[in-house]
Amino acid sequence: MALQTEKLGLIAGNGKFPFLVLEAARAQGYDVVVAAIKEETFPEIEAHGAAMVHWFSLGELSKLIEMFRREGVRRAIMAGQVRHKQIFSSIRPDWRLAKLLLSLTTRNTDSLLGAVAKVLGDEGIVLEKSTWLLEPLLVKAGVSTERSPSEQELKNIAYGRGVARQLAQLDIGQTVVIAESACVAVEAMEGTDATILRAGEIMRSLSLEGSQDGDASTLSRALTVVKIAKPNQDMRFDVPVVGVKTIEVMAAAGATCLALDAGKCLLLDGEKVIEAANAAGIAVVAEGKTA
Repeated sequence: MALQTEKLGLIAGNGKFPFLVLEAARAQGYDVVVAAIKEETFPEIEAHGAAMVHWFSLGELSKLIEMFRREGVRRAIMAGQVRHKQIFSSIRPDWRLAKLLLSLTTRNTDSLLGAVAKVLGDEGIVLEKSTWLLEPLLVKAGVSTERSPSEQELKNIAYGRGVARQLAQLDIGQTVVIAESACVAVEAMEGTDATILRAGEIMRSLSLEGSQDGDASTLSRALTVVKIAKPNQDMRFDVPVVGVKTIEVMAAAGATCLALDAGKCLLLDGEKVIEAANAAGIAVVAEGKTA
């Protein structure tokens, strides 16, 4: 348990992830000081019992650091998505962030957030693993659902993991969508759900073309989604997450199987994710060691 006077900083992106961290931190006795990002954080964060909520633009790195120092924050967690495309948006960086951006050789997620973490560390603010307080929500090794992957889905997973590892190594994306051991879609800036929906649209367009031509496609319509962690995944930020919404998107796109990395992917809605997958007939399987 934390000391009652100990403060924890929470840099909150979008989605449910920050809310889970906030609730877990409060349950363990931390006073949580939230740094909410105007362009990303859900406004409902103000009603979830934080000791303090301060709002910042994505470009205001100096203001964020000054606030944490003023509030006596020495440990912080970064939780929730900050969309990659925001790096290329019209947001104006302050002098500290501008200097940081100019120092980057590549403007991908790893390099940007890693540099921000270093700046925080230089200011005496330690960035903890984003899953530090949420270990029970990390996916376990093995099949989590009532249905196990079929033989074809296992082939899709094996092929998809190879493709996804190459993408993740280059920090392009972490999700690929496979059908009959063929790559239908890969993730870039748009995010996992948009990638899955795009794969579904591609398969539907192939179906339509086939019906118009009077030819049947040799590809199965069933899609397998493979979402992996990056090599040497930094658990302080950009941790792979899956929620009930992802399962709903998969069902709408015609995806029947989801493959994850054990111990490195967070189930945002806990067992509700597995319940939703069971209801949709989707198999969920994770490979690797559970921490």
